[in-house]
Amino acid sequence: MVINDEKIKQIIKENGKEKHKIKKVLLSFLFGGIIGLFGEAIYVLFSQVFFVNHEDAIIYSDSVIIVISFLLTGFGVFDKVAQVAHSGVLIPISGFANSITSSAIEGKTEGLVFGIGGKMFSLIGCVFTYGIVSSIVLGFIYYLMQVLK
Repeated sequence: MVINDEKIKQIIKENGKEKHKIKKVLLSFLFGGIIGLFGEAIYVLFSQVFFVNHEDAIIYSDSVIIVISFLLTGFGVFDKVAQVAHSGVLIPISGFANSITSSAIEGKTEGLVFGIGGKMFSLIGCVFTYGIVSSIVLGFIYYLMQVLK
């Protein structure tokens, strides 16, 4: 089968459209809200039932969501949920955990150090870089605003 420019344009035209954009936005909002509600329920469980202080309850609830995301990614369930929930599961901390776990799984054949350890942060390196650079820039702007007051 020969693919010419017309065939490529037709494929882009058919697949490039965002179908059901409103539905995707609503599902993302719904699933993101469910994750937030679940995180809040875990926080309340730790703080009210187990009498853990505020700061530690936040850390524990985030850790539970991260571990669940690790497990769902490892068992191949996270990607199926993400196809339905879209960015609702990818934007919160669960998406961060998924990206680390996916990269680690891809690198497991190359060994612990160069495979898992080396590839674990390859997908999210740009997120770290952007976070560090933007915090430096915003911190510098904040510092200048305080000095110029």
